[in-house]
Amino acid sequence: MLRSPGPEHPSGGLLLAPFRGLRYAPDRVGSLAAVTSPPYDVVVRPDGLHHLQTADPHNIVRLILPEAADPAARHLQAARTLRRWETQGVLVRDPEPALYVYEQRRGDVLQRGLIGALRLTPPEEGVVLPHEDVMPEVVEDRAALMRETAANLEPLLLSYRGDGTATGATAVIERTTGRPPLLSTTTEDGFSHRLWAVTDEQEIAEAGHDLSRRQALIADGHHRWATYLRLRSERVGGAAGPHGFWDHGLVLLVDTARYPLRVQAIHRVLPRLTVAEALSRLGGSFRVRTVDGPLPRALRTLETTPGNAFLLTGDGSFHLLHDPDPALLARTVRDGLPEEWRRLDATVLHSTLLAAVWHVPDNSSGIGYLHDAAAAVEQAERLGGSAVLMRAVAEETVRGLARQGVTMPRKSTSFGPKPATGLVLRALDGLPEGPA
Repeated sequence: MLRSPGPEHPSGGLLLAPFRGLRYAPDRVGSLAAVTSPPYDVVVRPDGLHHLQTADPHNIVRLILPEAADPAARHLQAARTLRRWETQGVLVRDPEPALYVYEQRRGDVLQRGLIGALRLTPPEEGVVLPHEDVMPEVVEDRAALMRETAANLEPLLLSYRGDGTATGATAVIERTTGRPPLLSTTTEDGFSHRLWAVTDEQEIAEAGHDLSRRQALIADGHHRWATYLRLRSERVGGAAGPHGFWDHGLVLLVDTARYPLRVQAIHRVLPRLTVAEALSRLGGSFRVRTVDGPLPRALRTLETTPGNAFLLTGDGSFHLLHDPDPALLARTVRDGLPEEWRRLDATVLHSTLLAAVWHVPDNSSGIGYLHDAAAAVEQAERLGGSAVLMRAVAEETVRGLARQGVTMPRKSTSFGPKPATGLVLRALDGLPEGPA
C-alpha cells in the first residue's frame, strides 16, 4: 500500500513553487472569455474546435490543439504561435513569481484553489496519486507539444483533503479573495472565473507548510501528469532547464474538504460498431431492456439500476444493458485486484463488453471519450456508430483505490469544475522557480 504523507514526513508532501505566470494582455484580445478553452481532451471536435478558433484569433486552443498536416508540424506551429504572441505582447509575463488563487463560481457551485509549479515526485513516493491508466500515444503527443513549446499550457486539477477549516493554504486563499483580482471573466458555460497573485513570502510559506503535509489525487490530467514525469526523466536538452523547470509541472490544487469537487462520468463513442451489431453480439452476456427517452429520463433509469449497467444508444432508442453473466465476468475480469475494482462499471465495460464481447480495439480509432452525454449521443448518430453512456464513480471509491496503488481503466471519471485553459500559462524562458 502506498504511504500517506503526513506531519511526520513534511518533506514527502506537496511542494508548490511560485512562478512568473504568462497571461493574456486584456487590451490585446477581444475578451478574456473569448481566448479561454476547456482542457484539450474536453474540446469536442470538430465543431467545438472550430467554435473556439473563431471566438478570437488568439484563442488558446491554437496552442493546445493546433491544426496541421502531421504531429511534428502541429507542435512546431504551436511553438511558433506562442513565441509570436509573446513577442507581440498578446501574452505577457507577470513581473514577479507568484502562486495564483483561482476561483470558479456558477450558482451554488464554488471552487477555489492554488495554481503553482508542483515539484514532481515518483509514483512510489505516493505524494501524487493517479487513479486511471493512460494511453501511450496521448502521452507521446502531449510530451512532443511540451518539448516544442517549452511550456505548460494548462494546469492539471489535483485534489487534497485539508482539515475542513480556513487554515494553512485555505486561509491564504480565502484572505486573498477579499482583495481585487488580477482578472475576472465569465465564460459561455456560465462560470465566472477570478484570478489573484500571491507574492507575499510569508503567505507563500504559510501555504507551503500546510501543503507539505498533504497527499494529492489527480482529479483531471492523468496524461499531462504522465507527460510531466516523462519529460522530467528525459531531462530535455540534457538538463532540467533553468531553475529546474522540468522538475515541476503546472497544477491547480483544490482542498476538497473545503470545496468539494463534482464527479461525473465519461462516456464512450464506438464509431465502428452500430447499435444493431452491438445488440446482436451480446448473445445473452447481458440482460437487455429498451427504456423510454428522452435522454435525461433514460439516464435516470441507468442511475437507479443496481449492479453493473450501461445505456447503449445511437440509433434513436435507448437500451439498458445490465445483469452481466457472472461466469463471463469471472473469465474476463482480471484477478488479483480488489473486489471494488472488479465491480467497477468501467472495469466490466473494458474487460468484458469491449474486449471479450464486442471485440472493439482499445485505441483512439475504436473508442472516443466524451464528457457530455448529449454530445456523445449526437456524435454516435452522426458517425453511424453507438454510444455507451456511463455512471459516475464516488470520489471515496476513487481515492481508496488510488491509495492502494490501483488504477482504474482510463477515462473512468470526470472531476470538476475543470479549470479554464488560458488564464495563466507557465513557460520556460526566464522563469525563476521557487526552492527545489
